[in-house]
Amino acid sequence: MTTIVLRGGRIVDPSQHLDRVADLVVRDGIVHAIGEHRDADHAEEIIDVRGCVVAPGFIDMHVHLREPGYPEKETISTGTRAAVRGGFTTIACMPNTNPALDSVATLRTLANLLDAHAECRVVPIAAITVARRGEELVDYAALSAAGAVAFSDDGTTVMDARVLRDAALAARDIPGPFISHAEDELIKGAAVMHEGETSRRLGVPGSPGVAEDVIVARDVLIAGDTGKAWHIAHTSTRIALDLVRFARARSINVTCELTPHHLVFTDEAVAQMGAAAKVNPPLRSGDDRRACIDAVRDGTVDVFATDHAPHTAGEKHADLSHAAVGFTGLEIAVGAYAYACPGLSEMRFIELCSTNPARILGLAEGTLRLGSRADITVYEDRPWVVDPSEFASKGRATPFSGMTLPRQVMLTIVGGRIAHRRLP
Repeated sequence: MTTIVLRGGRIVDPSQHLDRVADLVVRDGIVHAIGEHRDADHAEEIIDVRGCVVAPGFIDMHVHLREPGYPEKETISTGTRAAVRGGFTTIACMPNTNPALDSVATLRTLANLLDAHAECRVVPIAAITVARRGEELVDYAALSAAGAVAFSDDGTTVMDARVLRDAALAARDIPGPFISHAEDELIKGAAVMHEGETSRRLGVPGSPGVAEDVIVARDVLIAGDTGKAWHIAHTSTRIALDLVRFARARSINVTCELTPHHLVFTDEAVAQMGAAAKVNPPLRSGDDRRACIDAVRDGTVDVFATDHAPHTAGEKHADLSHAAVGFTGLEIAVGAYAYACPGLSEMRFIELCSTNPARILGLAEGTLRLGSRADITVYEDRPWVVDPSEFASKGRATPFSGMTLPRQVMLTIVGGRIAHRRLP
């Protein structure tokens, strides 16, 4: 039996409405005790976490691990190592792999890779349609039984509304939400960034916010019509957030997430950084960015999620029109969220990073209740400078390069095992 004592940290757990300075005892991989001056006579290790926040392990429900199919971009080993360095004890991997996660066989292949290489918990999000082509429905019940916690064609939009509605009806009683990648591909066209003053100045095609808004509107209406639980990925516009509010006012089961980059940057970053700031949906206007921050503070947003999307250096160093879309996010996320939303309460911050994603995906994690698995994230308000050369991820492209972020992960514990540590 292995015992670790975390001494004197501020323990914050929204699942228990708990916020107190205390010791936390991990024994044999579970949360054994919380209290003052806990007996540590038989502990293998006592870790001083005074001045730090001790939280239920963080969960990122939007990660592109790239395996199987694209090991040059990321592997399960490098991606999950990046996750624990970023404070994540569980990540949900998106299905835009090769082959796509659209069958029990592909989920079994993934499970074997995870068993051999993962450094944190990984739960799969399966495709909504075969090969993510938006045409033929997958077997939702079989995929759920094989471990899928949600369904998405992320990276592409299911453009045929009839196919999507049929899918929602077929999966209505299957656990796990549908997750929307909300971009109307016809409106977006050949865009490489947000349509606005900056795109016009640069002379490049832009995608207007309405390309996102019309798909969010369609999908929340289908959610209301079918009764299927729905989640809007990487929300980025003021109107999309208003549409989430519209749905909730009508008791439609819709949740949404925000990324670090949409909270921090605007489309002007593309003029400054080029392809390093190219992402889908694109970085938006200052008005949209302010709306995103307001939505975090007013409770509209349910989840912080990175949309970690690593690429090779060559893919990101191409010109703006041909460069790959997206960038790495796991290792900067906690600091970036704090940078974007200063003064956000610890309780709300941890809801967004842990408790809410666990609830939406139906996971047992996201809690420090006694007897729960000891998945724990310890962080501190300690400034640090982003240096991509130090990333564990293969993806080194990030618009956060060189920035000073105010919050840092100090310790990540997965199932009672210390997976990452900066504390002495």
